[in-house]
Amino acid sequence: QVQVVESGGGLVQAGGSLRLTCTASGRFDSINVMGWHRQAPGNEREQVATITNGGTTNYADSVQGRFTISRDDAKNTVYLQMNTLKPGDTAVYYCFLQHFASVYWGQGTQVTVSP
Repeated sequence: QVQVVESGGGLVQAGGSLRLTCTASGRFDSINVMGWHRQAPGNEREQVATITNGGTTNYADSVQGRFTISRDDAKNTVYLQMNTLKPGDTAVYYCFLQHFASVYWGQGTQVTVSP
């Protein structure tokens, strides 16, 4: 069984920064991809950033240049550094871990950016 737990959300003013942390635990021997999606009220869930076990990253156009994803495989942890936050970044952020054909999701962490 695999568990994924996020932390680091909160309330920040526009222009500020937050760092989200996601740690995976359980039975898996390799992780293909870890990353973050987000969902704002009334919107569909959208992919924010991903990182492969080889370190290849991918970002949504809306966060490119402002967000940075990184991982620490020794800790089974992925980070999302979010800088220059905008009110449009307000959403619940969900971490995921892909292990071969299986995808595991965290419960989400709220990020709120005030004007």
